[in-house]
Amino acid sequence: MEDNILDCVIVGSGPAGFTAAIYAARADLKPELFTGLEPGGQLTTTTEVDNFPGYPNGITGPEMMMDLQKQAERFETKVHYEMITKAEFSQEVGGVHKLWAGNREILAKTVIISTGATAKYLGLDDEKKYMGGGVSACATCDGFFYKGKDVIVVGAGDTAAEEATYLAKLVNKVTILVRKDYMRASKAMIHRVNNTANIEVKFNHELTGIEGENNLVERGVVINNQTQETSKIDVHGIFIAIGHKPNTEVFKGQIDLDENGYINTIPGSSKTNLPGVFAVGDVQDSHYRQAITAAGSGCMGAMDAEKYLGELV
Repeated sequence: MEDNILDCVIVGSGPAGFTAAIYAARADLKPELFTGLEPGGQLTTTTEVDNFPGYPNGITGPEMMMDLQKQAERFETKVHYEMITKAEFSQEVGGVHKLWAGNREILAKTVIISTGATAKYLGLDDEKKYMGGGVSACATCDGFFYKGKDVIVVGAGDTAAEEATYLAKLVNKVTILVRKDYMRASKAMIHRVNNTANIEVKFNHELTGIEGENNLVERGVVINNQTQETSKIDVHGIFIAIGHKPNTEVFKGQIDLDENGYINTIPGSSKTNLPGVFAVGDVQDSHYRQAITAAGSGCMGAMDAEKYLGELV
């Protein structure tokens, strides 16, 4: 039985998961990583990554994930292109955690969860068509590419207000489309939006389509939901800022989540409320959501797992 129990299983494959694998493998934990449905995570939908240290000329998201995977595999991480569909976590220190990939049962002493979060989109076909060609869900990641240009931000909460004020420093003009007749962002953020000269807020307006050439955004099609009047706004970038959904469905009811579904970790660590279960990257970080912070927390997860296993002996 002992032979079947792995020291470390990593669930998810973005920068957090692969960094955890690199550190865990170097610590001789012989990690096995399950990629999930989207090997490489959110970064595989990002065309250019210009803000990850060590790439002076930038790199594409998919290339960067392949580099990370190769590095993890160099230290003998076993990568499974499978999705974990069920989990039964032990409550005991030193207990064995059970995971399932389809019908296959996996036993592990430690589990590092790095399943990430998925940006919410409006569900327009055009969003998929122009993804990476002007449609984005991350101003910090992609804002730089729109220097001096006009952009749209869709959303009404703090995320939208933050994205808009960040973009306003880089671009010529930001138009915020708000579905209702008010923003639900905090008063401080609304104040910041109202005091930024190159931001225009259009209330009761929704994005209904995107137009462009060669898969590059040239304009947004919008409707005034009060008058039903449609119009077009010439822009090069459209930022969807309606929030993120952490990928924690499979762990619900077993692990402590916050009100938005993110895994709660003990501050300054990757530890969850369960012994031997750790959470890293965007699945537990609703604030920073950057590749570099995810990678850093992946390192923490592996080190925390190594320490936990060391204390069991």
